[in-house]
Amino acid sequence: MRFFKYIVIGFLFGMTLYKSEAVSWFRIFEMFHFQSFHMYGIIFSAVAFGIVGEQLIKRLHLHNIKGQELNVPPKAPQYKRYIFGGIIFGLGWAMAGVCPGPMFILLGAGYTVLVVFLASAMLGTFVYGLLRNKLPH
Repeated sequence: MRFFKYIVIGFLFGMTLYKSEAVSWFRIFEMFHFQSFHMYGIIFSAVAFGIVGEQLIKRLHLHNIKGQELNVPPKAPQYKRYIFGGIIFGLGWAMAGVCPGPMFILLGAGYTVLVVFLASAMLGTFVYGLLRNKLPH
């Protein structure tokens, strides 16, 4: 029962994404064809919320449950790896019509075909783990 609160938060987050149609294949299709602002609005609001949240953490010197100050270390300015990673992620998202988080939500909603995509995502993660030392980082 130690992780019950996280399960509840995940359940509520999944319900919110499902009800807002953020996991809808048709909404994702519209986004990649620039036919609707729905998904862009959700993504941009999440980015704005994250920026505001991180600034609040930094400026108010917030602490975690254990009393340690939250510290977000700066990322290395190696833009090439972020650009290529984003392109690969975006292509996979466009081809499958779903990104990794909503896979679990749609599977829970009864779309059993998502087992194929989930297995493919897990296989891709496994292959990355095998090749990680040989890839430029």
